[in-house]
Amino acid sequence: MTELTELGVKAIRDGVAAGDFTAREVAEAHNAAVAAAGELNAFIVTTPDHALAAAERVDADRAAGKQLGAMAGVPIGMKDLFATKGVQTTAASHILEGFTPEYESTVSQNLWNAGAGMLGKLNLDQFAMGSSNETSYFGNVISPWRHKDGGNADLAPGGSSGGSSAVVAARIAPAATGTDTGGSIRQPAAFTGICGIKPTYGRCSRWGVVAFASSLDQAGPMARSVEDCAVMLGAMAGFDPKDSTSLDLPVPEWEANLSADLRGKKVGIPKEYRMEGTDPEILESWERGKEWLRDAGAEVVDISLPHTKYALPAYYIIAPAEASSNLARYDGVRYGLRDLPDGAGLQDMYAATRAEGFGDEVKRRILIGTYVLSAGFYDAYYNQAQRVRTLIARDFEKAWAQCDVILAPTTPTAAFALGDKMDDPLAMYLNDVFAVPASLAGLPAMSVPAMLNGDGLPLGLQLIGKAFDEQGVLNAGLAIQQRAGFDAKPEKWW
Repeated sequence: MTELTELGVKAIRDGVAAGDFTAREVAEAHNAAVAAAGELNAFIVTTPDHALAAAERVDADRAAGKQLGAMAGVPIGMKDLFATKGVQTTAASHILEGFTPEYESTVSQNLWNAGAGMLGKLNLDQFAMGSSNETSYFGNVISPWRHKDGGNADLAPGGSSGGSSAVVAARIAPAATGTDTGGSIRQPAAFTGICGIKPTYGRCSRWGVVAFASSLDQAGPMARSVEDCAVMLGAMAGFDPKDSTSLDLPVPEWEANLSADLRGKKVGIPKEYRMEGTDPEILESWERGKEWLRDAGAEVVDISLPHTKYALPAYYIIAPAEASSNLARYDGVRYGLRDLPDGAGLQDMYAATRAEGFGDEVKRRILIGTYVLSAGFYDAYYNQAQRVRTLIARDFEKAWAQCDVILAPTTPTAAFALGDKMDDPLAMYLNDVFAVPASLAGLPAMSVPAMLNGDGLPLGLQLIGKAFDEQGVLNAGLAIQQRAGFDAKPEKWW
């Protein structure tokens, strides 16, 4: 029998339902994989008992002849941005270290209701701010991938959902939750050779998810196949009256409606995404992607998204501005870290707690955000950025008159070595250059692995769809997946 840790979401669910193995056997195999992978530093907290308890409920329901959920028997990793009742939730920060919520996020509760179990809380960039998983208070995650030439340099698993991407690629978990503000599902998925989809803004509830930038943050699944992403997204999504931005729409049957037949569909190729400095092998993968989609029956057409070049600057004004507001709640008064120097007053406590509790990148973004929201600069920066955001959304609206889905690179390069860009924030921010426009427009977007580069590292292709058309994105992703035949996985060294 295939090792249970090699199976994906759908295979585990269907195998448990058929009686090929028990949910407990699956949980035990994955708990063992988690315990053996400490060197990757992917987990902040492990929860083997949670995984086993969920598995035993599934096995009991099957024995009783009850209907099993869409994620029945599937143990997953939970990004440590989602509140989990009774389990520490830190957002990878010192300021929230030791915080144990008395409530469950809507997304995680939806997954538990569907039969999933939790292997543990996954490491990430602190407060989801970063592109390499190097800003975590608990140390960086190491990608399971290595250069094929035998180089042993530790590689970035992407960020902020680097813990999620690492465990899925390493066959430690069949799937994991991620969050995407400006590419934090898609970029790490591309770096590690897995799939990840950011749904339309509002598809998944933000209630119980530690906020970075509230008008951009969106939860989504990360798994090893398009089918598994469709299954998991169906379990995660749904209207939530506790979230004012939640979409009051039924959840489509994404898994049941998957089809790689793209006849009658048009795929747009934005000329502005052919940017200077993009790795030639990324451009090669893009050309292959066009051919794969043509082979699936689609017509490939050139389109223009003229305001693309302004997306990254606009994002790095809007996101820090929202972060500076959201992170003001961490003051040492109600929960989390408190630093109270002798004889200090309230303002001194605020300053000392934040100085101790926030990392350098978080402080940098709070300072930028506070600056652009300050009197005299609000109109010059923040309002201008919001106008640019509107223009970017309008570009996409015009593009949909010409095409049904857009194909683009996910990242400008393959995974880089840890430490390579930590001293150059602008170079780090450029990792998001292809991912940010879809985030600003609130559109569904997915990364699907395409090929390995000359160094033996994965490269991903990005698909962007119309609002509410996750199905179109998933179908195009399935067409690429079937034709790319990507089955590479990292050789175990940890």
